[in-house]
Amino acid sequence: MSPRKVALALAGAAVARAALVGAASLSARPAGAPWRRTNYAGRPVTLLGGPALAVSATATAIAGAPAGTRAAAAVVGTVSGLVGGYDDLAGARPEQARDKGLAGHLAALRAGRVSAGAVKVAGIGAAAAVAAVLTRSGRGPTALVDGVLTTGLVAGTANLVNLLDLRPGRAAKAGLLVAAATLGGEGGALVAGPLGATAATLPEDLGERVMLGDAGANALGALLGLRLAAVPGRATRAGLLAGITALTLASEKVSFTTVIEATPGLRQLDRLGRLGS
Repeated sequence: MSPRKVALALAGAAVARAALVGAASLSARPAGAPWRRTNYAGRPVTLLGGPALAVSATATAIAGAPAGTRAAAAVVGTVSGLVGGYDDLAGARPEQARDKGLAGHLAALRAGRVSAGAVKVAGIGAAAAVAAVLTRSGRGPTALVDGVLTTGLVAGTANLVNLLDLRPGRAAKAGLLVAAATLGGEGGALVAGPLGATAATLPEDLGERVMLGDAGANALGALLGLRLAAVPGRATRAGLLAGITALTLASEKVSFTTVIEATPGLRQLDRLGRLGS
């Protein structure tokens, strides 16, 4: 890893740790109450780890992104974090309890309601489309195809990382693996900062003191998706999008947790570092 990428990773970690200290302070105050949750194991956690990761990952992604991608990184990281945070708060309301997943959002729309999740999906989709325009090169049918791939990869990865945020550290570990795999090349500096920020957040996540929530998982996923959209080879990008789409559709029918628990290797990775493991 180049010295610049090392510096960006360290900066991401430093900003994330500072943001987590602020989140811990706010969580203990009345203003932090709306962000408090009980996790799958019945332990109290705060969703403020999400905004801490979103801010640190986005800021350092902008710093590391190639000149033609900085504006896109700012848009997808900021918008995904904001609408994800909105869903974290508004989606916790009792009337939104059934509006989960694609089927839930569509059912709410048919009933004449706009769910918090639908607002999030629309916001991330719009940000992804803007990123596609901002990073566009050339004209004609190939440029259109590239735009569709970029939009799909940014929005799809944002959603997929969020779908993994059901157990401590799961979404963060997936983010670290994707960031590490795409760190090479000039465009890899885009994910160096988010890699460091995610690594710094992981102990708090595994310790069940914070959750990434929609704000953190969506922002991290959108930035990773933007990096995937710069991977050489249109066929490769199309294959990545097909895989992300297939996993997203499968999540409507199959529990990721059930699959992970039944798969050796994935089960051990998922449990690594978790309390009681």
